[in-house]
Amino acid sequence: MLCGHNDPLCGHSPTEGAPVPDRPEVTAVEIARLAGVGRAAVSNWRRRHPDFPRPAGGTDASPTFALAEVESWLRAQGKIAELPLLERAWQLVDTLRDPAGHPAAPLVEAGALLLLLHRAPARWAELADQPDTRLALALPRAVSDTTVHTFGPDGARLLGLPGLLGSTQLDLARLLAALAADAGPAGAYEQLLTRHAEANTRQLSPTPPEAADLLAAVAGVPATVLDPAVGLGAVLLAHPPTTGRYGQDADPVAAALTGLRLALHTPADEPGPLPLDLRTGDALRSDGYPGDTFEAVLCQPPYNERDWGHDELQFDARWPGGLVPPRGESELAWVLHCLAHTRPGGLAALLLPPTVAARRAGRRVRAELLRSGALRAVIALPAGAAPPYGVPLHLWVLRAPQPGDDFRQVLLLDAGAAPSAGTAGAQAPEGGRDKVDWPALRRTVLDAWRGFDLAAREGRPVPADRPGVHRTVAAIDLLDDETDLSPARHVPPAAPLGGAAELSHLGGRLSELLAALADPATLLPQSGGEPAAGPATVPATASAGVVTIGELVRGGALEVYSSGAGAATRPSAGGAGGTPVVTDQDLAAGTAPSAVLAAGTGPAGDVRTRPGDVLVPALGGGTARVVPAEGPLVGVALGRQLHLLRPDPAALDPEFLAGHFRSTAGTRRAASHATTTARLDIRRVELPRLPLPAQHRLGVAFARLAAFDTALSQAAALGRTLVQAATDGLATGTLAPPAE
Repeated sequence: MLCGHNDPLCGHSPTEGAPVPDRPEVTAVEIARLAGVGRAAVSNWRRRHPDFPRPAGGTDASPTFALAEVESWLRAQGKIAELPLLERAWQLVDTLRDPAGHPAAPLVEAGALLLLLHRAPARWAELADQPDTRLALALPRAVSDTTVHTFGPDGARLLGLPGLLGSTQLDLARLLAALAADAGPAGAYEQLLTRHAEANTRQLSPTPPEAADLLAAVAGVPATVLDPAVGLGAVLLAHPPTTGRYGQDADPVAAALTGLRLALHTPADEPGPLPLDLRTGDALRSDGYPGDTFEAVLCQPPYNERDWGHDELQFDARWPGGLVPPRGESELAWVLHCLAHTRPGGLAALLLPPTVAARRAGRRVRAELLRSGALRAVIALPAGAAPPYGVPLHLWVLRAPQPGDDFRQVLLLDAGAAPSAGTAGAQAPEGGRDKVDWPALRRTVLDAWRGFDLAAREGRPVPADRPGVHRTVAAIDLLDDETDLSPARHVPPAAPLGGAAELSHLGGRLSELLAALADPATLLPQSGGEPAAGPATVPATASAGVVTIGELVRGGALEVYSSGAGAATRPSAGGAGGTPVVTDQDLAAGTAPSAVLAAGTGPAGDVRTRPGDVLVPALGGGTARVVPAEGPLVGVALGRQLHLLRPDPAALDPEFLAGHFRSTAGTRRAASHATTTARLDIRRVELPRLPLPAQHRLGVAFARLAAFDTALSQAAALGRTLVQAATDGLATGTLAPPAE
């Protein structure tokens, strides 16, 4: 159920009373998104094309345009074949938004409509062909019945759904039905929520699914779980529907979205009301579950809150021994709140900023957590694991004390510095969003935590320390003037490579790789101004005409697929099966696909690579790879921000095509810009008009240069590993400097 304890939703609708425009409107930025170009291209269209739609609203500095007129113009110009269903649905959702209201309020209504499609598809089938005058009343009743059955008697009222639908809302219902037919109701809602998060990046920082899955994996399989800062529900969504899921959020619309999201991901035949309990209000000031305890309490709380209720909560029962967290330590207040709601022996886990482990103001609270035996692990994660993505967050794991438990040791794990491979001397993974090696990170964290936790619960010896990764420390040894719990302060450095013999082996591998590189002189083509070595050695590209990618597509010589936001993915942890997904980072690094398709993925994951396809990042950057006849790139789905070009082999040579995308001249004129981001307007890229034999000769040369570049990158990476290993060996004294 959705509970309204201290709930601003009670008796008021987040969507009720919102003005509904007659037709959806889009900004120049949104037009650029629809056409897959930069904002500058839209400005050029407005100047160069007198028939470009006139502004329908907005301001002189930021005009808006009627979506129907824009779509018609783009289609007439050949710049878009059909507006994607998701974009059409999103524009209607955005149209329903009240400028003075909550930006996500229309998503509550959209989620309720999708819930009807999910749990009562036959009811929608009966209504779909009804005239608008009847559907406007009948559809809200059907939605209300579904929400009552799903969430309990107060479900519809607490969601604040309207009793009468306008024409725009009916259009949205039909579009959502079409979108759900492709992606499923849950998949359609995930796409809308992702679109909303992209449009509100400054207001939203949802926990990524990979981080939520890690929190859930640390907790095991609890019977009940609470997230007191539920946000959009990623942590609760990581648990199966059979788990009793509880949550609280200060934002009533966010709580409503979470309830709908969880219900959409629950099997449609699960009898209602579902085991969901979501409450609203500030969890610190207005605890929605006073006195209740749960097997697991997991969350990513808000950070750096100065006004968290320090003064009015001086005598709160959640503070052990009356130890009030300092005013500047709101994160520690959340730690104690979570611990107070964890049943004895249960587990609490929180994602926290690294400063919480070391700030002097929080020393007394940290010391109390150590003395009581509650704090069991502090795990440093790499930057990019969760927002804020530039900060390497810590994962704190606690167990609520229970009688007879005298275990007083702490696992300190530096997963941010752990090698991504299990080999000595491997470099730590590069931090940053979308660069975290989640499968390796999960293995590192879960292997260490599960071994340590099993030892703590069954009285076994704790796992041996692993230099550079983790160490078990007695709690009493951490109690000093600072009580600094930062893993990097306590984990011993990784042992360097095994002496001169292993360094010699690395050096031998590097020598072999360098020796295998061709002489660069044999790869360099002749200058266009010099005579050719033979009658057809160098194609005369300088005098050839040009053809654009767009013209090749219209002529049928080339197919182009653009992934946009890409298919929904999940980590390929532990070698789990599934269709691999290649990303723009994989292309740039020249590595194998790093993720797999999520279950129930819709059309975005339907395109699969074939031998001879050419993969190009949407941001350009001089990267383009031809899918070989065999290997890890064959049969994979597209991640976000990728173009797949499928040439007709009777008209275009793939290596010739890829080589021109790697050239500076070939892509410079096709670059477009939106604010500070450069993008590749792929249809404007020009190729010389050459016969197929001439293309093939150029393609062979391009392929040899690409292979040479790959070998150079591999040699450079191995060389850096060798240098770092030698440096570490000299610094630790395991290696001696060479004799002079």
